[in-house]
Amino acid sequence: MSSNAHRRIKSVSYAKYGYYFILPFFLVYFFFQLWPLINTFLVSFHGNGKNVAEWVGLQNYKDILFGGEGRTVRVIHENFFRSLGNTFILWIGNFIPQLALSLSLAVWFTEAQLKIPGKGFFKVVMYLPNIITAASVAVLFLQLCGESQTNPGAINLLLHKMGIVSKDVVGQGLYDTVKLVEGSIEHSHWEPRIVIMFIQTWMWFGNTMIMLMSGIQGINPSLFEAASIDGASSGQVFRKITLPLLTPIMAYTLITSMIGGLQMFDIPFLYNKTRSVSDYVKTVAVMIFQYFHAQADQNKMGYAGAASVILFFITLTLGLIAFYMTRDKDEIAKRKQRKKAAREAKQESRQFGGIRL
Repeated sequence: MSSNAHRRIKSVSYAKYGYYFILPFFLVYFFFQLWPLINTFLVSFHGNGKNVAEWVGLQNYKDILFGGEGRTVRVIHENFFRSLGNTFILWIGNFIPQLALSLSLAVWFTEAQLKIPGKGFFKVVMYLPNIITAASVAVLFLQLCGESQTNPGAINLLLHKMGIVSKDVVGQGLYDTVKLVEGSIEHSHWEPRIVIMFIQTWMWFGNTMIMLMSGIQGINPSLFEAASIDGASSGQVFRKITLPLLTPIMAYTLITSMIGGLQMFDIPFLYNKTRSVSDYVKTVAVMIFQYFHAQADQNKMGYAGAASVILFFITLTLGLIAFYMTRDKDEIAKRKQRKKAAREAKQESRQFGGIRL
């Protein structure tokens, strides 16, 4: 009787409301991300300038990757690989110190034995640069570095007061020719790169620190207690417990940082307006932007689309490599053992003619 009554009760499902809530995201994603991505693939197979409507197939990819006989093609080929090299240099140069600083602070703030007063305040202060727009940060550092005689910049003035920079250089900008008091040396292309690396590190280390802290706090506290009872030092705990168990969150940090780093645009673009260093800080994203926004008869939309697609596949390949390198080998070995045991059990349970093998 009770089972029949249960069958007559109409089940109510609320799953559809979940789809209603996530529908706006998919609509926005389709119109502002998915369709532009598809359109970029289509544009990459078309011409440039006045021939933008002409279908050229893979010619844009060949010109970018392998160059050609024409001067324009050689310049585009060289620009792409120079910009790609700048992109990797700027990303690696800010990711390594960012990860080292964030990991050190995350371990420091989550150490139970350290009674640090005002932990919450320091966490908020270190995360604040992450919520400031990149354009605002770039303008701030442009003001500090100075770009003209009317705005010599605080850093140039400070260097002049310290006797490092001569008076006639103040106002030329931090990235123009730098003359020392005792002599004269040409400006190094590493100076603007270091400034951009510092800005990126300063902006994002707080976000990375929060993610690593969440990963550390997700580790079972009994492991730290057992290590403390066994007399393990803080360095041994970090190397043997914290770091191995942080592998998943470290992989996530690496991949998200790589995706953002290879698409780096805001800071290099604003600093790219200083012509003397444009070749040293121009990233692939800046190059694509310049190609898309050139004059109507001189645009390189086909090359820009091809460069975008190439960058997409580079990012995809590096992401897959990162996933492979950071995979959990122990879990993979256990999974293989379980599959092997299941196959052996299946073979043992097979019957042939009613006789169990």
